[in-house]
Amino acid sequence: MTEYSIGVDLGGTNLRAAVVDQDGNLLDQVNVATSPDKGRDYVIGEIVDSIQKLRAKQSEGRFAGVGIGVPGFILIDKGIIVGSNNLAFLEGFALRDDIERRLGAPVILENDANSAALGESWIGAGQDVDDLVLLTLGTGIGGGIIYGNRVMHGREGMAGELGHITVVPNGNPCGCGNVGCLEKHASATAISCLADLMRVTPHPNPSAEEIFKLAAAGDWKAQQIFRSMGEALGVALAMLINTFNFPLFLLSGGPLPAWDYFAPAMIDEVKRRSFTYRNTKTRIEKAKLGNQAGLFGAAYLPFQAQNYRA
Repeated sequence: MTEYSIGVDLGGTNLRAAVVDQDGNLLDQVNVATSPDKGRDYVIGEIVDSIQKLRAKQSEGRFAGVGIGVPGFILIDKGIIVGSNNLAFLEGFALRDDIERRLGAPVILENDANSAALGESWIGAGQDVDDLVLLTLGTGIGGGIIYGNRVMHGREGMAGELGHITVVPNGNPCGCGNVGCLEKHASATAISCLADLMRVTPHPNPSAEEIFKLAAAGDWKAQQIFRSMGEALGVALAMLINTFNFPLFLLSGGPLPAWDYFAPAMIDEVKRRSFTYRNTKTRIEKAKLGNQAGLFGAAYLPFQAQNYRA
């Protein structure tokens, strides 16, 4: 009998939900605005309504449950978000239990970057390995660690905050309270801020995409920004490779089209700083699933949970 689950990717502005079968085939999907300004009950209602609509359209097959990827720190055992700037109205709320009660179905809550890493592990770039690390490059930088095909959560569920690895000891201040965090030197926001500081464009606050286009057109300053980004990523990856000795390290996110401009500096830095990398067949590659990785990873959570219980 066909088995399916529903994966949900809850962001600060958009909510996506998809029906996925046990073989990783996407059967149906809905996208709606998150509308956090309308309050917690409204947003949770939208989540539940999206799931119920998708489930009602499945005429056959066994329903495995729901997986939900959300940004922020999650107390995994309790299903509670304890840190999410984009979803502050859910802070400290028992989201998993509330949705389970409304649906009458099992729900698993997971960090969105962890979900993306799990998706890549299941049906993406990491299908051929059991252990991998994913760095998600965007407004900030997230991360997920997969060990034995499962998310590594740490004691409280907060492992994998790779964007807050220190790569520049006296670098840019970060909202987390540290200075020199990876996301302050290699995220899309960091690219834009550095371009603003260097006056790469005649107008303020240029986007990372705009800087990429300038680099591709031969602009030296824009190319140097991506070199700086690559060096920061290389420092972080060298640390991760030396720590985990995993076979695969993946990068995903909006800045990935600029790979040819930041990857050479990144690889050079990894080679310089990692004895492990120089003496093993460690791979550093692009992720494959794009912005669908989190959806697939969230959908895989119920399948994985029942297999683990069995």
